[in-house]
Amino acid sequence: MRLMVSRSNLTDAHAVLVADASVIISVNATGNGKQIIEALAKRVVVVDIVASELEDGRQKKRNDADLLNKLVDGGQVEIVELDPAGGTYFEQLVVGPAQSTLDDGEAGTIAHAVAINGVALIDERKANRICAEQFPTLRIASTVDIFLHPNVQAELGKDGVADAVFNALCNGRMRVLPRHVSWIVDLIGVERAQLCTSLPRAARSERGVTVRVRRGDSDKKGTRA
Repeated sequence: MRLMVSRSNLTDAHAVLVADASVIISVNATGNGKQIIEALAKRVVVVDIVASELEDGRQKKRNDADLLNKLVDGGQVEIVELDPAGGTYFEQLVVGPAQSTLDDGEAGTIAHAVAINGVALIDERKANRICAEQFPTLRIASTVDIFLHPNVQAELGKDGVADAVFNALCNGRMRVLPRHVSWIVDLIGVERAQLCTSLPRAARSERGVTVRVRRGDSDKKGTRA
């Protein structure tokens, strides 16, 4: 497996990590959320807007809110509110044309990170682009950067990290930025990568292995009398 060093700011010992909903979902989907966050040895916070988004998921029978509450009860994560400065940044991110605005959870995460000079944990490409355009000095990291953190790798071990990443992809539909795709496929292997529909199609066809996501439908085409 190729060696990859995280390009994030998670090695800053004093950084406060502000996690978006997708990051919390992916970390909890590993089955080792508590262990992973404790290994980071940093303050991790979630804006109340994001917590509310996860609560809304109950209507779709998702248990992400319960899993977040367990992390809060265990002291691994804190729920915070936007201060006035954060509220100003929030409005900047939600008001305007669709191509330059974000949903409330992502906007709240970024706004709080900017206000406290923290690190925004976000996975979405659009959110990364808007951060680069509007807040070029903001420090950003992704869920994959968490798995790349040396403390997490030491805690879980190589096989444990691979299993955690696979679970995050399959159970949490973790989004992966382009710079991380090759590392992910090398880590979990081509066969398991084929099962992860949140990976780009090209990654699921790595090394000439063709993947048909809707195999059943494809096989039925042209077979009817």
